[in-house]
Amino acid sequence: MSTAVIWLIAGLALIGAEALTGTFVLLMFGTGALAAAAASALLGTPLPVDAGVFAVVSVLLLVAARPVLRRRTAVELEPAHNSPVGAAGVVVRRVDATDGQIKIDGELWSARTFDHAWVFEPGDRVLVIHLSGVTAMVSAEL
Repeated sequence: MSTAVIWLIAGLALIGAEALTGTFVLLMFGTGALAAAAASALLGTPLPVDAGVFAVVSVLLLVAARPVLRRRTAVELEPAHNSPVGAAGVVVRRVDATDGQIKIDGELWSARTFDHAWVFEPGDRVLVIHLSGVTAMVSAEL
C-alpha cells in the first residue's frame, strides 16, 4: 500500500470521526492528512516531507480556520425575559445542596441551595439568587 493511500485513509477516518465530536479539531487534522496524501500522490514526496505537509497544514487550519468555523456555527441563546432571578418562591420539596423543588408564580422549578450548609423545608420562602442551567439557586428570603 502506498504512502498516499495511507494518508488518504487516515484523512477520511479523521474527517469521519469529526462527526462524533463537533469540535473541528479532527477536521483540521483530516484535511492535513489529505494534503499530505495529495503531496505524496502528485509530487512523489518522501514520508518526512509528507509529515511536514500534514503538520503545517493542520496547524495553519487550527489557527486560522477553526476559530472562524466555531464563530459561524456558535448558537446564540436569547436572554430570557421571564427569568426568576430575584423572585421569591415557596419550597414544595425539601431543598438542599443537591436537590429540591420550589414554586414561583405557579411554576415548579428544580432548586438547590446557594450555600451548601442551608436546608429549606416545604413551606419555607426562598429567594432565587441565580440560575445554574434550569435549576434555581436559592437562599433565605430577606
